[in-house]
Amino acid sequence: MSILTQKDFETVIGLEVHLQFSTRTKIFCGCENAFGKEPNTCVCPVCLGLPGTLPVLNKSALDSAIKTALALNCTVNSYIKFDRKNYYYPDLPKGYQISQFDFPIGHDGYLDILVNGNPKRIRIHRAHIEEDAGKLIHDNAEGCSLVDYNRTGTPLMEIVTEPDLRSPQEAYDYLTALKLALQYLDVSDCDMEKGSLRCDANISLRRAGETRLGTKTELKNMNSFKAVKAALEFEEMRQFRVLATGGTIVQETRLWNEDKQATFTMRTKEEAHDYRYFPEPDLVPFIVEDAEIERIRLTLPENPQAKCQRLQKDYGLSDYDATIIVQDRHLADFFEHCAKHSGKIKKIANWIIGPLLKELKDRRCSVKDLSLKPEQFVLLVEKVENGDLSNLAGKDILITLLEDGSKTVEDLIEKSGLSQVSDDALLESIADETLKEHADVVTQIKNGNHGAVGFLIGQAMKKSQGKGNPKKIKDIIQRRLFNA
Repeated sequence: MSILTQKDFETVIGLEVHLQFSTRTKIFCGCENAFGKEPNTCVCPVCLGLPGTLPVLNKSALDSAIKTALALNCTVNSYIKFDRKNYYYPDLPKGYQISQFDFPIGHDGYLDILVNGNPKRIRIHRAHIEEDAGKLIHDNAEGCSLVDYNRTGTPLMEIVTEPDLRSPQEAYDYLTALKLALQYLDVSDCDMEKGSLRCDANISLRRAGETRLGTKTELKNMNSFKAVKAALEFEEMRQFRVLATGGTIVQETRLWNEDKQATFTMRTKEEAHDYRYFPEPDLVPFIVEDAEIERIRLTLPENPQAKCQRLQKDYGLSDYDATIIVQDRHLADFFEHCAKHSGKIKKIANWIIGPLLKELKDRRCSVKDLSLKPEQFVLLVEKVENGDLSNLAGKDILITLLEDGSKTVEDLIEKSGLSQVSDDALLESIADETLKEHADVVTQIKNGNHGAVGFLIGQAMKKSQGKGNPKKIKDIIQRRLFNA
């Protein structure tokens, strides 16, 4: 009897992503759609499900849903119908959730991702609208659970893939690509820490070559893409060990424990839960005109993949540079604005993915949140490249520009005295003084220790108080040493 290995099995993964829309108000009432407010302060009789209340659909939420479905290449259902999904849980005040069952807003879509550098199409089974539930807060000290209903009624879209993913890494790559595509739409902040983007995963193993799906487990409680990948890797290995030793996988829901880096059973799920769907009687079905769907289609931005390819074609960027720049739609727009003001495209890209991106990460913000003007950024880069500013001084000025957009590069150079010295006569004098003061080092260099040239350049820069043009100083010193 041969010993089974992981190569004898194929992993099958499907993902369910819940996306909160960043509308001003909730989906069926006028309550503020906000994160971080005092518990149970953004509620009303409608979202609390009090008797006699009637829901009214938020058009902005519907527009966001149609926009998202179109961006994910879904067929959009113009027939809009809502259903009641019936189940009891403390965070669901009505005892049912308003969702969509047989007529989701979008179906049969796809998202293309790269797997080991090769394109792969991940099919999207459906994308439907629903209202979010509240949030349970477990107080272990008091031995009780509290409910915050502020999140109840937040507009939500559930995006369900077909079981097309074949590894935890593919799942991670899909989620990363999906998040970026959604951020470009500007329909959500996609902040997993706030719960704006949440993911459940279904995973099963089957013998290689089989077409019938194996028994799946559903994974929950993952608050980052890294956690999704880790949970799937653990579950993939757990299921393999069970199957390889002749065991049977139990259909169940398992929770991810971040501290123990392991999954554990939450509940068994022998059969699909019966939610007893039926049409929502308080929301009359209606038709969205084709002209309205096309109007929304025209608002779709260029998708990240297309933008990445265009930046390479139009500006000659490398795949690496373009890929980094398109990770933030506003950063990509900023780059293109800068490119209109300068012919030094590569230098602009280097400063964006270098010093600028570092400052944005340190501040945990996007370039759109700051008042940095493209023309000032271009002028700064050109000053450094032309030798008017040292690289270090340029970075200092960049920080000031980020903190105060009313300042200009020219003003900051003048007031700070950071202008780089490029006068040939002055630099030659400094170089000659340096060589005279360090005659022993000059002797070492002429005897073959060329690495000591850097020491002399550093001493000359120090003598110029850091304002000397380092390239010119280097050229002068090397000319003095090797052309004498």
